[in-house]
Amino acid sequence: MTSVFTVVLTFDRTFTQLQDIRDPEKPETLEELEVVREDLVDVSFLSPSRPSTSSYLVKVGVVPTVPHCSLATLIGLCLRTKLERQLPPARFKVDLYLVEGTHQTEAEITKQINDKERVAAAMENPHLRQTVEECIEDQE
Repeated sequence: MTSVFTVVLTFDRTFTQLQDIRDPEKPETLEELEVVREDLVDVSFLSPSRPSTSSYLVKVGVVPTVPHCSLATLIGLCLRTKLERQLPPARFKVDLYLVEGTHQTEAEITKQINDKERVAAAMENPHLRQTVEECIEDQE
């Protein structure tokens, strides 16, 4: 029972971290724009047969506001950065994906936002890093 409880807590923690990220162009949050939704967040064990020692797989679906959204990669970068800072990397694998049929280049963007080298290279760009930081900062 403890394992299921841990997954539920991790799910709640994951969605809470995502819901307040701001859109790079608009004043609304990604949750308000329905770019991230609770029903598109899934937390599961990487090794279901060994839940007490297993790491977690955190899958997050992303729905761009329009099929040709030019900021989908940046939004994915914001989501990944926020999650990787909040979830211990030794225990969590983050998998982001654009929901099928929601973007013209969903496969390419999904690949980019899950490629560690591309993410690291993007975060070396000072302007891009500043934009990400502004989007993910807490708004209390």
